[in-house]
Amino acid sequence: MALSSPKKTYFLSDFHLGAPDYSSSLVREKTIVQFLDTVKTDAEEIFFVGDMFDFWYEYRQVVPKGYVRLLGKLAELSDAGVRMHFFVGNHDMWMRDYFQKELNIPVYYEPKEFEIKGKRFLVGHGDGLGPGDHGYKRLQKIFRNPVCKWLFGILPPVAGMGLANYLSRRSRAQTGAAEEVFLGEEKEWLIIYCKEVLKQNNIDFFVFGHRHLPINYRLSPVSTQWKGTGSEAHYINLGDWISYYTYAVFDGNELLLKSFKGHDHKIIRNKKKN
Repeated sequence: MALSSPKKTYFLSDFHLGAPDYSSSLVREKTIVQFLDTVKTDAEEIFFVGDMFDFWYEYRQVVPKGYVRLLGKLAELSDAGVRMHFFVGNHDMWMRDYFQKELNIPVYYEPKEFEIKGKRFLVGHGDGLGPGDHGYKRLQKIFRNPVCKWLFGILPPVAGMGLANYLSRRSRAQTGAAEEVFLGEEKEWLIIYCKEVLKQNNIDFFVFGHRHLPINYRLSPVSTQWKGTGSEAHYINLGDWISYYTYAVFDGNELLLKSFKGHDHKIIRNKKKN
């Protein structure tokens, strides 16, 4: 009798559903559902690491329409016993308790540590971390302020969603901005952030989104007190499902970054450190 393969943990981010228009978003949504169908039999846990939607706001009795294929698939996976986690991003930070109540998916608003099969992970969307980008950090504080959320909430949904769609046009997915480029180890702000964390904490894998560039980068431990389970830490940026269709999968030993559409050659990697 053949032995079943061990269950795996998957990480995905930056779907930006809703952008740039209904038709192209629907095509992307169907691709994501197709991917989830392919992994549902061996997935033990799935992390959605922010910006699933290009905009999301939950009124008390109203949520944005659409996305029924993806939401239905998430319900199916949840009912089948697949554990899932949702991290808000800078585009869907106004998520409340809809996913928790309807899909049994916990929602996180800050990076969080997890231990998975003996390895330590730090997972988060990645926005607002590291040095620089002070303008965005100020904007983030405003939008995460409860008063700002309340003011938006008193708008009728038709006005609120119209305003949201207008603001959303400035997003990378909506405007079709140029493809992101890797800035180098000394300028990539999430790599800088990871190195700072490693000075005080032992993390095996950092998993972030937001950057819209798939990166699999080896980091030498900074602290002399390194007690991680391997000789080095790894920073993974999950890319997106707009240009790269990339995801990470952990089998208990390795965390691999792959593309569902064969764009593996576009993944940024560095050589193993000696």
